[in-house]
Amino acid sequence: MESYAVDIDPLQVVRWIKTEQERSPPTFRVTARRSRQVREIPVRPELHLGDEEREDLNEIATIGTLEVAPAHGADGWLLRVVVEDEAGPRISTGETASAAEQQIDVGTFYHEFIRSGRGTADITAESEGPEAKARLAHLLEAIERIVLNG
Repeated sequence: MESYAVDIDPLQVVRWIKTEQERSPPTFRVTARRSRQVREIPVRPELHLGDEEREDLNEIATIGTLEVAPAHGADGWLLRVVVEDEAGPRISTGETASAAEQQIDVGTFYHEFIRSGRGTADITAESEGPEAKARLAHLLEAIERIVLNG
């Protein structure tokens, strides 16, 4: 599968997905999940932290992932919206954030990751060949048109 960045507003895509899910029968397989990652504080001069202080702190990032694929897997493409919201440094309490992913619904993904405007959002696509890439490009153009026309 070829993977590449997609230049479209994540808000447009997620709003379109929410609307599309209300249709019956569903034409896409949509999954959303949330996970947390605990990371060490990187060595950066602007933080003015020593090794001991860095050991007592962690950065916590909450990551939301929304994946859209055609209902028929043979169409050969996947669209992925990933939003990373860094909560910033936190004092270690001996417990780590749950690394396990939680399934969430599209509405929760929208409210927690898109509407809140927090975090950094990226959209990537994967396609199995030129036909799948063309189908996905056509879909993305349609999303932009639908959102622009209201």
